[in-house]
Amino acid sequence: MVGRRPSVDRAELARLVAGGMSVQELAAHFGVSESGVLQAKRAAGLAKPMLDHSAAVPWKLARVHAQSGPATNLRNLSAAAQGKPPAAERLNTALRWAQRLVDAGLDVRYEADEGFSEVPASPAGSHVATVLEAARKGLAAH
Repeated sequence: MVGRRPSVDRAELARLVAGGMSVQELAAHFGVSESGVLQAKRAAGLAKPMLDHSAAVPWKLARVHAQSGPATNLRNLSAAAQGKPPAAERLNTALRWAQRLVDAGLDVRYEADEGFSEVPASPAGSHVATVLEAARKGLAAH
């Protein structure tokens, strides 16, 4: 006999989330996976909205490159542009990286088989400069 899948009571979930219970603790409490908890939180409107980094990282990154320095710096600048800057150390690293490229007239290029590389910025404009400017505007607004 197949058992009924455990369910997550939305009212109880909201109360426990408000009380600061972690996703791992919620999963154990309800007898579901962490993924199940995250799905229930989204369905109940309890999940924090995700930031959209598609403007800062417009490429489909290979998994091996997703956590690379350039990808991380671009996401951190994007978060700042959206009013949710990362920890100061991570933000400062991203700002310094982007400013170094802009000052040197460089931009980044992404190739799925090679990863990120620094290239001369196009006369039409630099992707990194655009992302950096958006981050500075976001930081100034908050």
